[in-house]
Amino acid sequence: MTIRREGPADHRAVEELTRDAFWGLFAPRCDEHLVVHLLRGSPALVPELDVVAEVDGELVGHVVYSRARVVEPTTGAEHPVLTFGPLSVRPDRQGDGIGGALMRHTLAAAAELGHRAVVVYGHPDYYPRFGFRPAAAVGITAPGGASFDALMALPLVPGGLDGVTGEFHEDPVFVVDPERVAEFDRGFPPRPDAVLHPMEVIEGRLPAAATQRLRGLGIGHLEDLRRLSRAEVAAGAGLDDEASDALRALLAEHGIPWGSPRGHSAWTGAVDVS
Repeated sequence: MTIRREGPADHRAVEELTRDAFWGLFAPRCDEHLVVHLLRGSPALVPELDVVAEVDGELVGHVVYSRARVVEPTTGAEHPVLTFGPLSVRPDRQGDGIGGALMRHTLAAAAELGHRAVVVYGHPDYYPRFGFRPAAAVGITAPGGASFDALMALPLVPGGLDGVTGEFHEDPVFVVDPERVAEFDRGFPPRPDAVLHPMEVIEGRLPAAATQRLRGLGIGHLEDLRRLSRAEVAAGAGLDDEASDALRALLAEHGIPWGSPRGHSAWTGAVDVS
């Protein structure tokens, strides 16, 4: 595997790869390929951390970092941090360690560039293996004070998050207009909307009360669960270990990886980015 900076000649291929990687992941379509496109023109972009992975000369992965900030709501004090994403791996190469290689490479590079911390919205059962922990544990929330496991933080250097508290704000390009997404998407080969898995498929596989509680969490289809950690779902839906294992197995049957296996700690401690 070769990891290198993205160049202009890669732009279209990276957007196509991102579209393929995210299509149907959370919704019938996706907008992450437009986010990548817009980030290239944003002053928040960190060019040194806009990288691709190649295997045998073929593009198989991409990740991009941008500058963000944590703002203390009472004083207005701002703390600069990094964020990253989208992180994309070609669908037929997912599970081959490409995403992990991109993360380890870029986290080390970010530390070498002098950045002190990373805050990200990401899969809460995936990124802890790189040292990320819930941002709320260090006093960082989403705008308005919301807190959930998908918002995570990582110090790149000792003390990198000391005194960094407040609300996390990304660059505005991460909020995209659906009409602009549709217009941008017309420049790509047409493809049908992905078919998501309705909640009805779990009827009879979990206790009825647990299914109802999942709906109360705003889970409309199984893909919505990708945004929540196993611990959040277990607590919110009142799942015991057996029911949580059953839900994880059900999702796997439908090709939806979710949750770390029971008995495996999601938080692995500080990451070594040296």
